[in-house]
Amino acid sequence: MTDFRSIETFLWVVKLGSFRGAAARLNTTQPAISQRIAQLEREMGVKLLNRDHRVASPTPSGRLMMIYAEKLIGLRSEMMAEVGDRSAMRGALRLGVAETIVHTWLPRLVKSVNEVYPNLSLEIEVDITPNLTARLLAQEIELAFVLGPVSASGAHNHVLCDYPIGFLASPALGLGDGPVARQDLARFPIITFPRKTQPYETVRALFNQPDLPPIRLHASTSLATVIHMANEGLGIAVIPSAIVENELADGRLQLLDTDLKLPPLTFTASWLASPDAVAIERVANLARQIAQAGVAVDVVEAARH
Repeated sequence: MTDFRSIETFLWVVKLGSFRGAAARLNTTQPAISQRIAQLEREMGVKLLNRDHRVASPTPSGRLMMIYAEKLIGLRSEMMAEVGDRSAMRGALRLGVAETIVHTWLPRLVKSVNEVYPNLSLEIEVDITPNLTARLLAQEIELAFVLGPVSASGAHNHVLCDYPIGFLASPALGLGDGPVARQDLARFPIITFPRKTQPYETVRALFNQPDLPPIRLHASTSLATVIHMANEGLGIAVIPSAIVENELADGRLQLLDTDLKLPPLTFTASWLASPDAVAIERVANLARQIAQAGVAVDVVEAARH
């Protein structure tokens, strides 16, 4: 009798294009994957996969099988989520996170996942959005919190939150009294997100003006480093003010008054369509609730300072 494990194995071999990829996705070995596929083909009585090249591709019968495999796995996942208790959702979810989220509400999400889905573990990787997007599309991670949306076939996106970007500096720079003109900002190094990110390109365009001196633009993949450099008076940080609430509250940093307008950072929860994506969607929805509640609190706190 054909079991769900063999059907799920077949589905991931086709989706990932290789026995090796399916073995990594299902946390097993390539020989085990080969054995499951061989068993499934014996039970179905037809050849389901072409193995002539390094990429495994479905035969005509295999393409028809995929239609039913996706329905069956999707229904099983939906059944487990709706009928079973929360502890039935188990396994590991590979999550990619932009660092801004790490400095804001990620700890609250991890705590909530631990409480709501006690048998679901998170494997968290922190990186910049371009790298996380590439890893998501390569199916090396299953859910990404990134500057979105991700534009790709089969990608789903939930808007999580918007974070305004500000110009932040140590009081030692003497820029906190009254409006600060672009020319005055340009006298100092600007410290922001790394190259190839939206904020970096926006800041570079703002100061790439013929009437301004050449901009000294420092980029870092570590927001903790950006914050430390700003605290030390080594330049003006251009980052979301929400991640430096403590520094603003105790006076280590100041939010500068300037007429330069920067678009907010819009973060999305992004994942690829999959028949077993129920757990991914549940965590994405939980993240959206926590993120939006957190942004509301951040706005209130900012208004007090």
